[in-house]
Amino acid sequence: MIRLISVIGSSAATDEEYRLAEEVGRLVASSGYGIVCGGRGGVMEAVCRGAKSVGGTTVGILPGSSSAEANPWVDIAIPTGMGEARNALVVAAGEAVIAVGGEYGTLSEIALALKAGKTVIGLKTWRLHRWNDESDQGIIYAETPRAAVELVLEVVR
Repeated sequence: MIRLISVIGSSAATDEEYRLAEEVGRLVASSGYGIVCGGRGGVMEAVCRGAKSVGGTTVGILPGSSSAEANPWVDIAIPTGMGEARNALVVAAGEAVIAVGGEYGTLSEIALALKAGKTVIGLKTWRLHRWNDESDQGIIYAETPRAAVELVLEVVR
């Protein structure tokens, strides 16, 4: 059985986010874990590309009804026809979550993961706080891909 780490982030990734996600993919796969993500472009493509560069396994849970929308580095494409609702499946499928950058879809995945009690490691992603508390108690922040992967591995091992 392959154990999975969810990696989330925007399909409109910046060059820096793409580079960070690709390194996260390499490091996660080198540690013996598979990647589960939304399966499309941007951060999702980069993390899959990184994982495949070291022989890792990638799973893409797609919003549409066709596996053809998966990026070229997805091994197992799961079309859902669920649109953004598939975000719940992406975070549920992994033992923990690494968020790289991200837009509102990523924010929804972070919220779903935290609600489900999953550890979320953040790399250049959202900062959270409640209106009456400036401290962020949900996301554990990392400064580098290596630090993010080390943190997630501490949680899942």
